[in-house]
Amino acid sequence: MEQIKALREKTGAGIVDVKKALDEAQFDEAKAIEILRKRGQDKAMKKSDRETHEGIVVSYIHSNGRIGALVKLYCETDFVARTDEFKDLGRDIAMHVAALSPLYVKPEEVPVSLVDKEKEIWKEQLMAEGKSADMIEKIMVGKEGKFRNESSLLTQPFVKDPTKTVGELLSEQVHKVGENIQVGAFVRFEM
Repeated sequence: MEQIKALREKTGAGIVDVKKALDEAQFDEAKAIEILRKRGQDKAMKKSDRETHEGIVVSYIHSNGRIGALVKLYCETDFVARTDEFKDLGRDIAMHVAALSPLYVKPEEVPVSLVDKEKEIWKEQLMAEGKSADMIEKIMVGKEGKFRNESSLLTQPFVKDPTKTVGELLSEQVHKVGENIQVGAFVRFEM
């Protein structure tokens, strides 16, 4: 019972979900957390088609006063938008934007023109290293994926917990509140 209570506090999942995950993982806490995260992502995918009309704009100003960020965070109802947990999520994402300076929300939003410019540079570097044409093509696919992920908010490792991405953090919150949550836009300022 103590293990269920502790895991519930860590994950925010319901008692029944925690018990099922622990049973499935044979009481291995790490495996149970992984199971709960996967289930949360599955539920988040099912809810991702729902429209988000409500939300908040959240700001973060770094302690040195020289870096700040604004984030537009959407949800389905004003009830969720007014909760402290939702506001804290927005502040965490704004802090992440200030710290890691993503350029886009999702990897698919990275413009092809920007990727093409990077590809030219990568190709010249790989040719200078003496890589074969076949090898260069394979390497370029991996480099493009990495570049898109590093440039996008949802695929960056979360600054407060690098074991999960910002997208996984959102999925966990979707699982907790039972509503679709989306990052609408963000902007970062620096002196």
